[in-house]
Amino acid sequence: MTELLLTVTAVVVLALVLRAKAPTAYWLLFGFPAALVRVFASYRETLEACELTVSPPWWKVFAKRASGSDDVARPGIPKVRRIRPTATGMRLRMKLPAGLAPEHVEKSAERLRHAWGVHSMHVTELRPGVVELRMTSFDILARVRMPRRLAAGPLSVVVALREDGRPYVRNYQESPQGLTLGATKSGKSMFQRCLIKALAPLDVALVGIDCKRGVEQGPFAPRLTALATTPDEADGLLDALVGEMEDRFDLLCLHQGIDPGTPLEDITSDIWGLPPKLRPVPIVVLIDEIAELFLVASKIDAPRRDRMVTQLVRLAQLSRAVGIHLEIAGQRFGSELGKGATALRAQLTNRVTHRCNDKQTAEMGLGDINDLAVKAATAIASERAGMAVAGDSSGTWTRIRTPKTSIGEVVSVCREFAHLTPDLPALAAYRPVAALSAPAATSAP
Repeated sequence: MTELLLTVTAVVVLALVLRAKAPTAYWLLFGFPAALVRVFASYRETLEACELTVSPPWWKVFAKRASGSDDVARPGIPKVRRIRPTATGMRLRMKLPAGLAPEHVEKSAERLRHAWGVHSMHVTELRPGVVELRMTSFDILARVRMPRRLAAGPLSVVVALREDGRPYVRNYQESPQGLTLGATKSGKSMFQRCLIKALAPLDVALVGIDCKRGVEQGPFAPRLTALATTPDEADGLLDALVGEMEDRFDLLCLHQGIDPGTPLEDITSDIWGLPPKLRPVPIVVLIDEIAELFLVASKIDAPRRDRMVTQLVRLAQLSRAVGIHLEIAGQRFGSELGKGATALRAQLTNRVTHRCNDKQTAEMGLGDINDLAVKAATAIASERAGMAVAGDSSGTWTRIRTPKTSIGEVVSVCREFAHLTPDLPALAAYRPVAALSAPAATSAP
C-alpha cells in the first residue's frame, strides 16, 4: 500500500512540475489521454446538445418501423475521421453529413470548447464536407515559443505565433503592402524588429524611414540599403523609390516576353516571371511612424507633405509588380491626418492591429475585415505587449503574438548578413553611414 501511495504521489508531483515547466510534455503525457476520454465519452451527447445534427436517413426510420421496435432512429452527426495530438493540443477531423456546413460548426466552437475542456478551438474547412478542429490545451500566447523549423519562401517570413499554434507568415507576394497599428508600448516596434530579423537573411533590400532621428531603425543600418531619418530625407527617398519603380517597369516591359515567338509560359506581368539574371532584387520599405510624414508645423511644409503622400499612394498602388513593398506602422491612421490618408490605407492589404487607445483606431485597421476582429483588438490587455490581431482583405483574422526580441538580437543578425545588403544606385545617396564599411552585394540590372 505504501509503495502504491508513493508511486501515485510521484506521478502527481511529476505532472505538476511538467504542467508548470514543460506544458508540452505535460499535455502529451497526461492532458491528451484525458482529453480523448472527455471527447469520446460525450461525443454524441455534446454534438446533439450543440444542434450539430441532421435528420436520420429515411431507410433507418423505415427499418425501425418495419421491425416493430419502439426505438426512434437517432439523428445523424459528424463522423470522426482522424484525431492526432500536436505539441500544443490536438486536431480532430470531421466528416459532415448532408445538411451541415462548416459555418454551423464554427458557431458551436465555443460550446464545444467548454464541453471538452480545451483552451481554444478553431475550425478550418479542408475540403467540401470535411472540417478540422484545431484545439489548444493551454494559452500558447502567454509565453511565445516559436517553432524550431520555420518555413520561408523567397519573400515570405515568419514573425509571430498564431493562437492556434501555427506560425504567422508574412508573405509579401500574397499581401504586398501592410499596415501595423498600435498604441505606445503595445508591441508595434517589436513586430518590426521581428520582421527585420526574419528578412535580413533573405535576398531583399531593406529601406527604412524613421523620422524619429533614426532611433528605432538606426541600429539596423548594416543591413539597410537606405535610411531616412527626417521628413526632408524621407521626401527625397520616396522620390528615389518612385524613380526606381519606373525604371523597373521599363525593364519589365522590355523583357516580359510579348514578342510573337515567345512561349506562352514565359510571358509575365511582374518581375517574378523574369529570368533570375534580369530580376531586380525585391525592396521592402519599412516606415516607422506614418503620422510624421503627414503632419506639418506650418503651411510652408504643406507642399512637401502633399508630394510625399502622392508618392506613397503611387508606390502602394503600382509597386507590387516590380517587387517594391510597403510596411507602414503608426499609432493611428485616419482621415484626420490629412488628404490622401484613407486612399493610402485602402491599398494596405495586410493588417496587424495591436492594443489601441480607442475603438476607432481598431476600426481603421480591421473594420473593413471583420467586426469580430475589431472586438478582439479592443480586448487586448495592456500587460500583453506584442499581442495583436492580424487579418487581410479575405476577411480571415487571428490573434498573434511576437516573441520578445531585443534590439541587440536584431543588430547581431543585421551585422551577420550585412554582406547581403544590395547596392541600388538610385538609393545610393541615402545609404546609412554604418552600412558603408560592410561589403555590399551587387544587385541585378
